[in-house]
Formats: sequence, C-alpha cells, structure tokens
Amino acid sequence: DKEVRAIFLRLFAQLFQGYRSCLQLIRIHAEPVIHFHKAAFLGQRGLIENDFLTKVLNGMAFAGFVSERGPPFRTCDLFDELVAFEVERIKAEEGNPPKMIKHVRELAEQLFKNENPNPHMAFQKVPRPTEGSHLRVHVLPFPRINEGRVQELLHEGLARSQGAPPASRGDKKCVVPAGPPVGMFIGA
Repeated sequence: DKEVRAIFLRLFAQLFQGYRSCLQLIRIHAEPVIHFHKAAFLGQRGLIENDFLTKVLNGMAFAGFVSERGPPFRTCDLFDELVAFEVERIKAEEGNPPKMIKHVRELAEQLFKNENPNPHMAFQKVPRPTEGSHLRVHVLPFPRINEGRVQELLHEGLARSQGAPPASRGDKKCVVPAGPPVGMFIGA
C-alpha cells in the first residue's frame, strides 16, 4: 500500500515540478487568493500541446491543490520536500530501476512513519494469560457499570467541550520551499 502511494507521490512530484514559480498571491487577508498561471507553467516546460497535462491543470482537483498548497506559509510535508529538493534525484533515477525502487521504498517507509510515529505503541502486544489463570479464586468479577454515573460523566464532558476553544493540530508552519525553477527541466 505504502509503496504504491510512494510511486504516485513521485509521479505527481515530477508532473508538478516547478509549480510554485507559477503561483501569484493576489490577496492575503481575510483569506489568501492564489492564482496559478497555467500558460506560463506549460510554456516554461514546453508542454503547451500536451492534452493530458492541460486537462489535469483545468480540473477541480488541481484547483483544490493550488488553493491548499499555494500559500507560501503553511505546514510542509513530504510532497513539498520531493518537489523542492528531490527533483534531480528522481530525474537521475529514470534509467536505473534498482535506484528507483530503493527510493520508492524509502518514501514508503517515510509514509509509514508519518502515519505511525510511535510504532512500538501502535502494535503493542497483550500478553497471553497463563495456563489455569481462569481458575484462580482471587480474581474479582468485573464490576457492573452504573448507567446514571456514565450519563453524568458524558454530560459533564459535553459541557466542558462546548465551552472550550477548538483543538488545533501542533503542526509547525514554515515557508514552503519553492524548489528549482521550471526552466531547469526544459532541456532534460
């Protein structure tokens, strides 16, 4: 699963390499408005006649991509690093399948670590009960649950959560790296 996702991550990094150089920030407040210059992007890459890429850039998914990933100051992720720093590596690996597979596996491992930051916690093993443990007399039966008390606790929790400010993720925002300019990839 992660290796397939890594392959698509590489594909989209290659497909959209240099996209940040064609973004124009029109307005910052109240909400950023970002414009993507499709003609400039296609022209700089020499792909004006490419129907597939033109249709991708005209699609709603790409418009969402630009609005989500366009702001210059936001939380960065693996895709941003690939587009900014790994484009030359991806290009060099095109003729070398073993290196490409190695890179895909590295990316898959990073994707796995992103989803499971504490792997020892995610796969915690519960010890198997010892033989004859069910026959022990000193084991107390599981207590019955007081339904009234459970309802009280639920109401208290709801009251507290409605008055509390919304929880936010602890992601660190940073300046998104622009990566190499689009013109670098024309000759390749």
